[in-house]
Amino acid sequence: MNFFYMIPSFQKFLYPFLLAIKNGKSTTGEVKEYLKDYFKLTEDDCLLKTKGGKTYQLSDRINWCRQYFRRALFIDIPQRGTYQLTDRAKEYLKHNNELTIDSLCNYPEFVSFANGHAIKKVETTTGTSSTDKTPTELLEDAYLTIKDSLKDELLSQILEKDPSFFEQLVVDLLQAMGYGGTFDGSALVTKPTKDGGIDGIIKEDKLGLDSIYIQAKKWSDSHAVDAPEIQKFSGALLSSNATKGVFITTSHFTSGAVDIAKKVQQTQKIILIDGSSLTDYMIEFNVGVSTQKTYFLKKIDKDYFDDED
Repeated sequence: MNFFYMIPSFQKFLYPFLLAIKNGKSTTGEVKEYLKDYFKLTEDDCLLKTKGGKTYQLSDRINWCRQYFRRALFIDIPQRGTYQLTDRAKEYLKHNNELTIDSLCNYPEFVSFANGHAIKKVETTTGTSSTDKTPTELLEDAYLTIKDSLKDELLSQILEKDPSFFEQLVVDLLQAMGYGGTFDGSALVTKPTKDGGIDGIIKEDKLGLDSIYIQAKKWSDSHAVDAPEIQKFSGALLSSNATKGVFITTSHFTSGAVDIAKKVQQTQKIILIDGSSLTDYMIEFNVGVSTQKTYFLKKIDKDYFDDED
């Protein structure tokens, strides 16, 4: 039975995870085999699952090591499923032979990630620790941490795809959000060579009397969408005699871009959706994600226990 077996706690995986990739690029499978040998895990150990019963503990620990080290800028992922140490991590290994979450909290990028989530805090930075939270707050923090990780993974997956995939994704998303009809041709991705600055169109009625025009930019976060891009999109809407537009990007918008969208509101309604909002909507409307497990948070039904009159 499972309780005869045990996998070390998550925090104990941090240091050996770095050791697993210290000599160069390593795949997820290679890291997993290294950790199995390092902890002398048996096959039964590797079959242990988390309390939810859906995820293997070993895989779960490896995934969170990866996430924590990405946030602390300790690892790079040059390609999917492959890891390598950053100069920061190499320098750390030169002077240390152990690693804890407290160690990662010495790096501002990790503290920024940890702030507001169910991760041990640095008192001088946040003024709180996990012990300051109620169980309900810790549960909510844990949910936000997992959601934040999922949002990050969604953006990574999208950025690996070609622009045409992203254009179809945003059309699918708007339909999932309730825009457009259920009739044939209610949503379409325009042909790249003849899109005129429009990547997709959502018809809100069968005759196409009212339509939403879409612009989709699959850019890295370092490439912000600025004012000229919104001006071009506004011009494309004008050329199509359209008044409704949605500009969606995996990146973010500059203040100038936001200002332009506001200035044209008298004649056009342009909605801006950045990478963070995009992934929020994908999670909310189940586009590109699936439910792994549902938890019901219940409370006492006071009406049931009240005395009858």
